[in-house]
Amino acid sequence: MPNHAHPSTALPPAAAGADHPLMRAEEIPPGVQEVILPSGERALAYSTEPTAPPPAPIAPAAPVAQPIPAWAKSTALLAPTVGGGIAIAAVGLSAAAPGLVAVSHVLWSAVAAIATGGAVAAAVIGRVRARITAAQRPHVTQHITANGVFGRATGSVNHR
Repeated sequence: MPNHAHPSTALPPAAAGADHPLMRAEEIPPGVQEVILPSGERALAYSTEPTAPPPAPIAPAAPVAQPIPAWAKSTALLAPTVGGGIAIAAVGLSAAAPGLVAVSHVLWSAVAAIATGGAVAAAVIGRVRARITAAQRPHVTQHITANGVFGRATGSVNHR
């Protein structure tokens, strides 16, 4: 039986497609082939003859390496530097936190002292200025008299 499968390995005719539509060639698994039995029926059978392997799938084209842009290189180099700087700053702030709290209390006390001193200085300066200018300010008095509704007014001005 050349080109035919061994009869003991043939599938029953019902499974071969007598009542079913034929299978397409790509649906047939490897090692199985369609054979024609001596009765003339077509059947699927396990073959003892080597079959041609299915065509190998087409491999996708290998990707071509693209050069890395300069901005990506500089960003990649700056990222750890910036991150490290932030980490060091955080460690420094956590170490300095108690001192910073004390400094803030000292600064608020200094602001309060300056504000109080400024208010006192403004009050003292205002009083001293009032006394100095009151002594130096000219004092003017006027006496005006008039006789009648349409009479002529006369007066005197005194400077001290």
